[in-house]
Amino acid sequence: MSVPIHPQMCGPRCARLCTDAGLTAVLAAEQGLLHWRAFQRLGDIGLAEHAVQETLLRAWRACATYDPMRGSVRTWLQSIERNVLTDGLRMRAVRPSETGWDDVSDGSDSRLARPDFADSVADGLLVDELLARLPGPQRHAVVQVILRDRAYQDVAADLGVPVGTVKTRVHYALQSLRRSPVHAGATGTRHR
Repeated sequence: MSVPIHPQMCGPRCARLCTDAGLTAVLAAEQGLLHWRAFQRLGDIGLAEHAVQETLLRAWRACATYDPMRGSVRTWLQSIERNVLTDGLRMRAVRPSETGWDDVSDGSDSRLARPDFADSVADGLLVDELLARLPGPQRHAVVQVILRDRAYQDVAADLGVPVGTVKTRVHYALQSLRRSPVHAGATGTRHR
């Protein structure tokens, strides 16, 4: 068992983010999905990375408040991330960045560039191709839970199946997609 790295000792309802091993396991399993969701919402890699870091920091601080009866660690982290993203978007709306004449350039600064439209289309084709490889029930579960950001409980209620069935479908679908070679039909091999 790992020694807690959190200043407070966590109790029986702990998410285990307070240990080296627990934090490492969560990072390995969830960091990619959290980053993808943040980037989809924010459209900026740097802001997405910041949002994931803030999500993990909040989760680490609230480790002892995790309730496994309310959902998995993944669901808990996604709820925290949703709050982080909402907070960030509200802050950006209230305090728009100030730009002076010295900051204005010819627009060639790559840090300010949005993803190319062709990249967006290729990414969409890639997602469609990968989803098409999944069996129907798994594909539907992934689309509803991951892409449409719906709660497992809501999807299970719509389908008339237990929540565990939806979680299992998503788990096996993601496992299958991780092993799947990544390329988009018409766009050639992609390396991401």
